[in-house]
Amino acid sequence: MPLTYRTAGESHGPALIALIEGLPAGLRLTPDDIDGDLARRQLGYGRGGRMKIETDRVQVKSGIRHGQTLGSPVALEIVNRDFANWEADRMAIWEPAEDVAPITLPRPGHADLAGMQKYGTNDLRNILERASARETAARVAAGAVAKALLRVYGIEIRSHVTRTGDVAVPTRDDLTLADFDGVDESPVRCLDPEASAAMREAIKRAGQDHDTLGGVFEVWAFGLMPGLGSHVSGDTRLDGRLAQAIMSIQAIKGVEIGAGFELGTLPGSRAHDEIFWTEERGYHRRTNRSGGLEGGMTHGEPLVVRAVMKPISTLSRPLASVDIATHEARSAFKERSDICAVAAAGVVGEAAVAFVLAEALLAKFGGDTIDQVTAAVDRYLADIGA
Repeated sequence: MPLTYRTAGESHGPALIALIEGLPAGLRLTPDDIDGDLARRQLGYGRGGRMKIETDRVQVKSGIRHGQTLGSPVALEIVNRDFANWEADRMAIWEPAEDVAPITLPRPGHADLAGMQKYGTNDLRNILERASARETAARVAAGAVAKALLRVYGIEIRSHVTRTGDVAVPTRDDLTLADFDGVDESPVRCLDPEASAAMREAIKRAGQDHDTLGGVFEVWAFGLMPGLGSHVSGDTRLDGRLAQAIMSIQAIKGVEIGAGFELGTLPGSRAHDEIFWTEERGYHRRTNRSGGLEGGMTHGEPLVVRAVMKPISTLSRPLASVDIATHEARSAFKERSDICAVAAAGVVGEAAVAFVLAEALLAKFGGDTIDQVTAAVDRYLADIGA
């Protein structure tokens, strides 16, 4: 069975759910493996009031016993504490005692209008509750389980912010795992202290102007063996699967791997990573413009995926819109939201990358138990001399 996951739940509903299928039996997990990443997702200067209400913790509903996976589906629940304030009316599961006025002012940049047209509703809450980035808490929970699987084989996932608004740091292809030590101590999750301070100031100014900011984050995966993914068909190429996973995150509007779009400006003699071999390191590269992928497969260098997040579409000074009930020109609906969430988006990006890599690892090595997967990995690494 391939490794898959689905999420369910609304932003202000009772809970968010992640259902994971295809995990081998015997994977050891602790609550902190998941809760740690859920807490990291709530970090970041510029987050909104919702982060003061929710303290996300996972509740395991199936698939784990005595700290180990059973091989059966793993169901994870994250309770929405704010549901108690919405249960009687706005998010009542059954018919409420009193009528609740529909929300009819769609926000530019959000799923509101297209979703209302697609699903035939006159109340945009039916759309925004599921479209909300609150759903990413369930993705992070699923990704945290994938990270625990990858960690068994020495694979570690990290992220950092390289741009917030017009404040940016130069991209690098030579970061090491140790370079990410302390990244979460930055209020914007940026590795450069001076840029971190400037990013925070930019977010502060945006808030004072009743505006929002986007930016760019990078996800790095260290310790990958060569050969995850495949060149033989489009749907098995790892770069395509990674792009889809990252682009499915709310508010992400662009993705690149390695040097990405910059490669279109370079001659071939400067665009590609030359191959070397030594007794100590085996095959290796001295540059990593490819971002760890060639021909849809990992080649042993760190994987680097970069994504751009647009500014959040809910503004405290709303943009122009149209009331769908009257067609009158009005200002868009204002829901509680963040000023900037790029730091949190990086953590969600880690989860997306981790799950794709875990899926690719299990597709290559198979096995119903961790011991079987490990035996297959060990044989393969011996075969290629890694």
